[in-house]
Amino acid sequence: MAKKDKLTEALKKHFGFDTFKGNQKAIIENVLAGNDTFVLMPTGGGKSLCYQLPSLLMEGTAIVVSPLIALMKNQVDAMRNFSEEDGVAHFINSSLSKSAIDQVKEDILSGKTKLLYVAPESLTKEENVEFLRQVKISFYAVDEAHCISEWGHDFRPEYRRIRPIINEIGKRPLIALTATATPKVQHDIQKNLGMTDAAVFKSSFNRVNLYYEVRPKTANVDRDIIKFIKSNEGKSGIIYCLSRKKVEEFADILKANGIKALPYHAGMDSQVRSANQDAFLMEQVDVIVATIAFGMGIDKPDVRYVIHYDIPKSLEGYYQETGRAGRDGGEGHCLAFYSYKDLQKLEKFMQGKPVAEQEIGKQLLLETAAYAETSVCRRKVLLHYFGEEYPEDNCGNCDNCLNPKKQVEAKELLGAVLEVISTLKEKFKAEYIVNMLVGNETSEIQSYKHNELEVFGSGQDEDEKIWNAVIRQALIAGYLEKDIENYGLLKITPKGKEFMKKPVSFKITEDHEFEEEEEEIPVRGGASCAVDPVLYSMMKDLRKKLSKRLEVPPFVIFQDPSLEAMATTYPITLEELQNIPGVGAGKAKRYGAEFIALIKRHVEENEIERPEDLRVKTVANKSKLKVSIVQSIDRKVALDDIAVSKGLEFGELLDEVEAIVYSGTRINIDYFLNDVMDEDHIEDIYEYFKDSETDDLEEAIEELGGDYTEEEIRLVRIKFLSEMAN
Repeated sequence: MAKKDKLTEALKKHFGFDTFKGNQKAIIENVLAGNDTFVLMPTGGGKSLCYQLPSLLMEGTAIVVSPLIALMKNQVDAMRNFSEEDGVAHFINSSLSKSAIDQVKEDILSGKTKLLYVAPESLTKEENVEFLRQVKISFYAVDEAHCISEWGHDFRPEYRRIRPIINEIGKRPLIALTATATPKVQHDIQKNLGMTDAAVFKSSFNRVNLYYEVRPKTANVDRDIIKFIKSNEGKSGIIYCLSRKKVEEFADILKANGIKALPYHAGMDSQVRSANQDAFLMEQVDVIVATIAFGMGIDKPDVRYVIHYDIPKSLEGYYQETGRAGRDGGEGHCLAFYSYKDLQKLEKFMQGKPVAEQEIGKQLLLETAAYAETSVCRRKVLLHYFGEEYPEDNCGNCDNCLNPKKQVEAKELLGAVLEVISTLKEKFKAEYIVNMLVGNETSEIQSYKHNELEVFGSGQDEDEKIWNAVIRQALIAGYLEKDIENYGLLKITPKGKEFMKKPVSFKITEDHEFEEEEEEIPVRGGASCAVDPVLYSMMKDLRKKLSKRLEVPPFVIFQDPSLEAMATTYPITLEELQNIPGVGAGKAKRYGAEFIALIKRHVEENEIERPEDLRVKTVANKSKLKVSIVQSIDRKVALDDIAVSKGLEFGELLDEVEAIVYSGTRINIDYFLNDVMDEDHIEDIYEYFKDSETDDLEEAIEELGGDYTEEEIRLVRIKFLSEMAN
């Protein structure tokens, strides 16, 4: 009894807690007993305490290997807060000066320091190895241990060298900790650290308070996120993007829309980065937009939502990042935006890496896609991935459970899948099995002559989507398993063999449809995209009147897509009008007043609620290119030279110049036209546009195309629009 109290007393004395969480106590007792210990504990479960407390109770200094400098600093600060002695915790890494390192070494040798954090790179430095051999070491802790495994979501080759270095410095007990590890990764870590006999403490990966949701990523993703944040005003959130560029752009967009947000990524100046992190911790900003570098060890308990702008590269990464929400047990909304295009992009990034790495990366991406597309309880899918069974059919706290899809009987389908796998002697992956079922004669199938087998095409009545759903759900139900050692070959479990002898009911839910959305291109001529057809036709009448009065073709005033946008968002001030595509300041001033008056009247008379509050204000970053193009044209630089200097194809440059002219900026490209085109030709095309009802390029090419190239027509159209409209 006394021992129990001693530990709890120590916990109270050093950390101020009255009770241990989960299996912390058993873990600490195992460490104190000098045994190797392997800890699998989700984010927020209290991993660090498992080595911090024993380090204070044992003789000597504990060495903690940790991957991130920012993380070390946080942990050291936290430890110093708990103790009167500043020297109780230190770190050694590349950010310290020579004299700072000497101070650290002095504290360690004098016995003050109980915890020393080192980066794996620092651990392997000759002078540090030499120094540590003189130190009495209580034990080694390897934090974020998943970094050891190539199958983990954050593989770091230098982590592979930890064991040999430990052997060189001097063997002591070892504790390895991670917040995410599939059975495969766990096995990898233990093998690499030479701790296969370690006691394993595995907490449940189920975070009951987290709500999981996946939405299709459409062209309106920015608006969706802004709407979400505004409906959660004052709450803290993290938004993860895959690229640094996206992080900066999106943080700017949020700021432009009145949201307190800051960016965070590894490429930023370290002082700015720390300042941004502190601003988030101190609640001076609500939102951090970050790459995955952010959040490792960030101890902010009240993050209320985590949004994935881009779907992550692996489910482990996803679990780790969503795990930063609701660490205090309160609400945590995990929202991911998924589009298959993003996955294809990620796969492209892998090209050029070693084949084995590409294979692993592809497997991990497939798991992520399966998670996003499934209609099964998301909790069930996640926990199954981490080797944990979730007995409930409905968790009541994910989008799929709150809006369940109808289940369909798939007994026959499962039978067909098992038969193909069995015929092929369990030597192929899911993708191959699906191709066999639907009868896709891929070159691989032909090379094995499997297209000659009876089972080839046995499932062509169903599409690939259904077969994928059957395989995924058969894995969760335990009829199949993936042989991860061999890149995910499908194997039939004893339960699956039993099913083959005696089939039972097997119900599946069909996967979500994530149809790729085309970018919305307003249909010209018809008001098919306009939300308000009445307003649209009133504006077309007004445009006709103006065109007669000013003697310019209607499209010179505003193009159809601009009118459609006005009939959708109802701009009622000149400033709002300028946010309409194709309307710049010049156009708004010249033609805008009458349109605004018309829209305002229409809105008031029909009591229309305007979506203006949901409008995403964009950041004028893209205008840098346009400004420099206008400046080059003012300096009379030849257009083909401008294209080369901006790294654009000539056609792309014309796109930019057209956008400039359509939005109402006047430019003069006569110097270039007169250089490359015959005067009569310019006049012919100009006259065509003067008499035409439309500025449509295809119609112009049809009319004039025999005599002039598309580029010539576009160039003169730019001149015409600039002179007539602007």
